[in-house]
Amino acid sequence: MENILNLKALQQAPLNTEPYPYFTVEESISPQAVHKVIQDFPAIQDGGSYNLDDVNVGPEFDKLLKSLDTPEFRRILCDKFDVDVMDLPMMVTLRGYSRKKDGRIHTDSKTKVLTILIYLNEDWSADTGRLRVLRSGDDMEDYVEEIVPGPGSLMAFKVTDNGWHGYPPFEGKRQSIQINFLTSETAGSKHRFFHGLSAKLKKLRRGRAGRH
Repeated sequence: MENILNLKALQQAPLNTEPYPYFTVEESISPQAVHKVIQDFPAIQDGGSYNLDDVNVGPEFDKLLKSLDTPEFRRILCDKFDVDVMDLPMMVTLRGYSRKKDGRIHTDSKTKVLTILIYLNEDWSADTGRLRVLRSGDDMEDYVEEIVPGPGSLMAFKVTDNGWHGYPPFEGKRQSIQINFLTSETAGSKHRFFHGLSAKLKKLRRGRAGRH
């Protein structure tokens, strides 16, 4: 199986501990594969998160998914964050479009142990829409790092009570894959149910709009 993740870059990335444990990698996917993966990203025209079951996944994108679901990838995260995720359930969701209301400051659910974001956009010229690592939950301008959502840029962080993050409002195409290691299978089933329900409702609304 071809592993298109840049595992060496992930291993060598320094872990930041302030304001919470996280690391970033500018090129997390091999240069030979990243543009093929982006071209193969499922067509998502609505906001919100989508389960893999609710989209059509092509062969190049599937290679990335298989590269994520490996012991090697999990081991790097275990070593980096000093947590054991080797046997934890993994959930993968996709986002393809940002609404103006998206990006608000938040922390992730406590059912998530780690969150990994990989951005899959050919380039990024907009000043907004760049993910910020924040020091607090009430000031978007008080950030320690800003991640450009370009071709293969990655941010991984340990989910904590103060794990604030968000981005200044942006509306338009903004493609990303989110990988979460969850506390239990029950938590995964709950997340997937609500993402799937949301996708079905969006599809229903599009169908109704098309009939008018």
